[in-house]
Amino acid sequence: MGQKPPETYTSFIARYPDLGAAWEHIRDAEGKGPLDKHTQRLLKLAVAIGAMREGAVHSAVRKAKSAGVSEEAIRQTVALAASTLGMPSTVAIHTWVNDVLED
Repeated sequence: MGQKPPETYTSFIARYPDLGAAWEHIRDAEGKGPLDKHTQRLLKLAVAIGAMREGAVHSAVRKAKSAGVSEEAIRQTVALAASTLGMPSTVAIHTWVNDVLED
């Protein structure tokens, strides 16, 4: 990933190590397939956006940046949500993305 995980995640995994191990297995399995890393990162962002999960959007943007995904590609992924989610939701997501990109 390239960055230290958030303290919240680290403390949760320390408390529940079996869940941490299971999570690592899921992450290993989901990366297998024909999609390149940039596409995987943008899809993870799109899923977080569609689910309206602020923390997951923050995480997905951090991981996309770490994988070398351009800011323009991240922002286009947000813009693509507008016709499906509507403007109020997309504007909220835009602010979540900016939390990371403008940090």
